[in-house]
Amino acid sequence: MKLADNKATLSFSNGSPSIEMPVYSGNIGPDVIDIRKLYGQSGMFTYDPGFLSTASCQSAITYIDGDKGELLYRGYPIEQLANSLDYLDTCYLLLSGELPVGQQSKDFHKLVNNHTMVNEQLQFFLRGFRRDAHPMAVLTGLIGALSAFYHDSTDINNPEHRHISAIRLIAKLPTLVSMAYKYGVGQPFVYPQNNLSYAGNFLRMMFAVPCEEYVVNPVLERAMDRIFILHADHEQNASTSTVRLCGSSGTNPFAAIAAGVACLWGPAHGGANEACLNMLEDIQKMGGISKVGEFMEKVKDKNSGVKLMGFGHRVYKNYDPRAKLMQETCDEVLKELGLENDPLFKLAKALEKIALEDDYFVSRKLYPNVDFYSGIVQRAIGIPVNLFTGVFALARTVGWIAQLNEMISDPEYKIGRPRQLFTGSVRRDVQR
Repeated sequence: MKLADNKATLSFSNGSPSIEMPVYSGNIGPDVIDIRKLYGQSGMFTYDPGFLSTASCQSAITYIDGDKGELLYRGYPIEQLANSLDYLDTCYLLLSGELPVGQQSKDFHKLVNNHTMVNEQLQFFLRGFRRDAHPMAVLTGLIGALSAFYHDSTDINNPEHRHISAIRLIAKLPTLVSMAYKYGVGQPFVYPQNNLSYAGNFLRMMFAVPCEEYVVNPVLERAMDRIFILHADHEQNASTSTVRLCGSSGTNPFAAIAAGVACLWGPAHGGANEACLNMLEDIQKMGGISKVGEFMEKVKDKNSGVKLMGFGHRVYKNYDPRAKLMQETCDEVLKELGLENDPLFKLAKALEKIALEDDYFVSRKLYPNVDFYSGIVQRAIGIPVNLFTGVFALARTVGWIAQLNEMISDPEYKIGRPRQLFTGSVRRDVQR
């Protein structure tokens, strides 16, 4: 960051002296007011619930322009990356800052492939869960437990340890997600096969069974890879901020990523695509397409309590650029699987049509977001609804790691310690 040409002056109506604060500029995006010395100079904190106007760090990884509907990974538009690279090349970009060139891509793919297996003891750990446990509960436990199995790479302040744990996490997440799924449905675990692509390997571990050969469908393989790319990072969202805050204490990378998974589980964050599919199934139970108009009218009524899931976004005030890409993939997958006339997918299309044409939704820019389409694609592929967030966690792991590494390397980083506006009782004494 660089010092801006202007400074900010904070004045007080009670006669206290004004305070001058430096203003910094990034390469793109809004300037920031440096308030680090505010408390020391004034004895006051700022108040910003949800951190809607607070930059907690400086970062060079991901940039979002919500008004333009733009998402950049290391400066590259998401549209170009999704159409030109595979997921592991995108991982290399996020981790290193540059696109892999020539042999770098092959070497990185090979390195990740060499770490796809997990310690056999993890199977016994997994079997301690109930079969009907939510996959996110299982994943949070499994990822946190990795530090007990791979304790040779748990020093977050050691760059080599961070590199080893990064590769292990990226490589092993597809194995762990598929194990959580197989355990829940009572099928045997499928070991990774490293001659397949990252996405192809995941699909095989998810859906192959020992009694018959499994051939990866290239259309579904590409769809899965695109889902991974589009969810790889998304600036300082709730789970990323959680990983940074957790990592700021010096805890090991596996624990920090497990904390991110736990945060992602929430329906307002990673669980949004799961909530979207549940909404579609609820409408289907009400009567399907014939009830779409009635449902949308309830959405417009603020007193009804009915929410439209999978539309609009807290950051994007225009169309979510990831949604456009996912919409294309959605159409390709439905066509490939002959599901264009599936009742639930026809229902989703009817909902989409109204949202894109009705003035109420258009004026409020409640466009379909990436969760709307990715949920439909995953259901079509055969991924159960309660595993959607697990797939999201798999994809986002590389972003969390990149953000964690960036924070640890930042000479200005400190352990996170938010302040508060205290509204409880003042000091009082116990009366006996």
